[in-house]
Amino acid sequence: MNARIAAGAAALLLAAVLTGCGSGPAESGSDSSPDPSASADPDDSASPSPAASPTPTATPIALPTDCRAILSDDVLAQLDGIPLNDANAGPSGVGDDGTLTCIWRDPRADTTSLVTTISLMNRGPALDMLNALVTTEGFSCFTPDGGTRCEKTWPNEQYPVTDGRTLFWRDDILIDTQYSNLAPEGYTSSIVAHLFD
Repeated sequence: MNARIAAGAAALLLAAVLTGCGSGPAESGSDSSPDPSASADPDDSASPSPAASPTPTATPIALPTDCRAILSDDVLAQLDGIPLNDANAGPSGVGDDGTLTCIWRDPRADTTSLVTTISLMNRGPALDMLNALVTTEGFSCFTPDGGTRCEKTWPNEQYPVTDGRTLFWRDDILIDTQYSNLAPEGYTSSIVAHLFD
């Protein structure tokens, strides 16, 4: 019963956070260490009670079209040698709806990969999705950089590495990254800075 009450409270808290984001146009990343407790961007610490209320943006933010251009030199250096958008990794690049999919994957490894999708998502669907991640999957959410970030890491079921997922929503843009054994420090924060600063 306590777990059910806690989950309900977390959902209400997330609802309040996203409601504060307003209806103006809409984080994700990872950590290179296989430590199951690692966050997507270790420099950001989750807070159990996020309370920031970002100001709606006057003009819509354009979706990016280049997977390298959205990353800082430091993050790109951490990804040096990892192929980007290899044809064997699946559909990537800019989709028909403008969504950008970036797949960093080492073909020599069974599990080393980092997949980021940047798409448009209105507040309502974003609220529903993030609430579901909190209540049913145990994600932690907080409010850095004027948006809402939810994240979770877990041990890979087959290999001794860390898997994870990080999402960042702001001004109707969702950055959704899923990764396994490949989590450059500052990854999501780099994308956020490129899009919104």
